[in-house]
Amino acid sequence: MKQMLPWAALLAAFVSGCVTRQVRDEDLQVWVGRPVADLERHPVFVTLTVVRTQTSDGTEIRNYLNGRLATSCSAGGTVFRGVINSASYNTFMNCMQQVPACNNLFYVKNGIVTQYTPIGTGGARCYTDERTRPGFAGPADFQ
Repeated sequence: MKQMLPWAALLAAFVSGCVTRQVRDEDLQVWVGRPVADLERHPVFVTLTVVRTQTSDGTEIRNYLNGRLATSCSAGGTVFRGVINSASYNTFMNCMQQVPACNNLFYVKNGIVTQYTPIGTGGARCYTDERTRPGFAGPADFQ
């Protein structure tokens, strides 16, 4: 029984570590009202592949993809070149439903971030922390 205690402690630590990885509202809200330049210079998001589309009211949606297999839905990489139309974006996102990824959706209007919404696809779960906030400048290993 005494030998089981270290394994139980290890399991409890692992489970609690997984539970704390979540999307935190304060990490999302801090982006609202920020200039898009903050997003374009952010050391984590600048390393991710981005897909861009635009809504009928002129809002740009930037999807910063954190997933290894996103290119399988990219139509030969064409979705990564400039702003794509809504039909192409919908086709891409329908394919992404089967791909484990976190889709970090930033809504931008007149150069200002109006909303940040992470959406997990393909069974992936998104999480946020201080590394996803504006102004972060440290080193990061992001999964």
